[in-house]
Amino acid sequence: MIVARLAPPATAALWLLVSSTAYPSGFTIEQVLGAPFASDIVAAPAGREFAWVSDARGRSNVWLAAASGAAGFTARALTHYGVDDGLVIEDISFLPHHDALLFVRGGDPDFPDKPAPNPAQITAGVVQTVYLVDFRGREPVKLGEGHAPVASPDGKRILFLHEGRVFSVAPRKGAKPEQLFKTRGKVDSLRFSPDGTKLAFVCTRGDHSFVGVYTFADQALRWVDASFSFDLEPRWSPDGTRLAFLRLPSMHDEVGIFPHRTGDPWSIRVANLTDQSVTEAYRAPHGAGSVFRALSSDAQLVWSGKQLVFPAENDGWLHFYSVPASGGEARLLTPGRFEIEYAAASADGSSIVYAANAGDIDRRHLWRLRTTDGSLEQLTRGTGIETQPAVLGDGVSIAFLGADSRIPAHAALLEPGKAPVDFMAEGLPPDFPAAALVVPESIELPKRAGIAAHAQVFVAPSASQGERHPAVVFMHGGPIRQMLAGWHYMDYYSNAYAFNQYLASRGYLVLALNYRAGIGYGLDFREADGIGAAGASEYNDLLAAADYLWERADVDPARIGLWGGSYGGYMTALGLARNSDFFKAGVDLHGVHDWHHWTLATVRDNVPLYGLDAPTAVLTTALAASPISSIATWRSPVLLIQGDDDHDVAFSESVRLVEALRHQGVDYSELVLPDEIHGFLRYASWLRAYAAAAAFLDGELAHRASP
Repeated sequence: MIVARLAPPATAALWLLVSSTAYPSGFTIEQVLGAPFASDIVAAPAGREFAWVSDARGRSNVWLAAASGAAGFTARALTHYGVDDGLVIEDISFLPHHDALLFVRGGDPDFPDKPAPNPAQITAGVVQTVYLVDFRGREPVKLGEGHAPVASPDGKRILFLHEGRVFSVAPRKGAKPEQLFKTRGKVDSLRFSPDGTKLAFVCTRGDHSFVGVYTFADQALRWVDASFSFDLEPRWSPDGTRLAFLRLPSMHDEVGIFPHRTGDPWSIRVANLTDQSVTEAYRAPHGAGSVFRALSSDAQLVWSGKQLVFPAENDGWLHFYSVPASGGEARLLTPGRFEIEYAAASADGSSIVYAANAGDIDRRHLWRLRTTDGSLEQLTRGTGIETQPAVLGDGVSIAFLGADSRIPAHAALLEPGKAPVDFMAEGLPPDFPAAALVVPESIELPKRAGIAAHAQVFVAPSASQGERHPAVVFMHGGPIRQMLAGWHYMDYYSNAYAFNQYLASRGYLVLALNYRAGIGYGLDFREADGIGAAGASEYNDLLAAADYLWERADVDPARIGLWGGSYGGYMTALGLARNSDFFKAGVDLHGVHDWHHWTLATVRDNVPLYGLDAPTAVLTTALAASPISSIATWRSPVLLIQGDDDHDVAFSESVRLVEALRHQGVDYSELVLPDEIHGFLRYASWLRAYAAAAAFLDGELAHRASP
């Protein structure tokens, strides 16, 4: 479905399309999770096409939108996978002649070199596979087992990674991949030189990494300015004679989830491959900005003529700066109290389109930075959420992901002088309850321990006036995340937003808490003193949320619950362990429960850095910040949910917690998803998890009379 937008806010036309349909006040979890979710949007570097991944109830497929004359752009599916089998698609990219796409199917997106997860228990087994699909819609061609494919500038060679090694294959059916070269360590970050004769890459070797250059003609390998640091993100100059890269000092003194606001300064190095000279183009200041903070996209270093553009937090907010490639003073390009998250540069580096929360802190909008003169232009505004831009080959048209409070993330296109156009892949299902969803209210909570947390509040319009309702606090994972005033651009949190809407439709007041340690509110908020294993200072924000709910006349203070995943699971468990008097039940998805285990190895390996007494103090603080340390005061029932192929949070975290709860006599329920990973791969797994969570919360809160 393609609908021209009639007003500036994102998804306006889609909203006009659904707003006239009558929906009942209630809806099912299946319905609110049923809309296609778009991700991984990319643009052809020299054409008028863009592509994305659409996931419809677990069926993940590649979609292409291409210019078609006066008719504008038309979209169609290039793949037709029809089963919820947990084999997700990612790593999509265009071939240089923009007549085919590369993509990867299968594997764990966060741990691509580990064995491919198999949550659907496919008895023949599964592997992570690189595919080629042409625009004529023929059957995708298998190129090899691996991930992160990249095409040579002439399109005749495809490189990809498998278990830290580089393989090369021709882009045709039946071609056999061969290992390109052998070296110690794990290789990633593949970058062809502009003429295709060389390959830059990063080789990680435990506590350091090198930038390497491989020359195809003589099969020669050389290391660029090797050091005792982590060298990352190599970028070729437009003429291919120089290579810029980041140098980050080793950080053996960074322990577990601790604040890391300042450190040894990072730098940008520029290597001249003609005369072998190396220049330090930039060195971060001491204090704010000394620790490198990456964008969520690929634009960590952009060549713009003789300048390099890069992200930094020198003023306490993540902004773009520029510096001469030959070295000099850095110049702030995007001032203000906001953070840049995603960005994409035009092919010539003359402009960068970025998504930021400037002037609208709980949303994202698009801006264009002209790197040649530093001018800024806001491209989108309103009540929508626009993010993850991709610049088309014309240098001015922009594909992006759009959403708002009622319509989930979908592909969209913004062309100069035209209204944005939405692309909803298969379209919204007829029973998707867009009109029944509530618009969350953004609030700022009163300060606790010097910091004011933020939140979105979901209150169903059908909530009975004058009655007190159960309430639930949702806490995100990460913790480097931010919940928004609308559908999220990450699939995990899009699902969480859907579940929050479902709870609100059933009469709960839901508060989605943006606690300290998250993004969107500046360096000092994200790296606040005492967060995580350094003291759990973010627990102050959960208490502030509790105070807020207690003061609301429409909330029953005896029926307040918690739910969250990953770091949000940690916060849920911490709330139940410390304050069962406040929080009467909780749903903990794959949470961390004992920081001691996370910090023990790091501290043991770095005793000289801490001194003789420090390891004990660090571990004591980490244990005190853990839910497991407050098990004696845990009284409220909990539902624990986790997949047992979780590489982000060890399954043993929940195993040990269950043992402690059992010994303490705490009521607990459990849902284990065999072979699922941390961020569940199957739609069926999310349905099971949320159905169990809803039934548990209903039983403990909604259907329980207030004392």
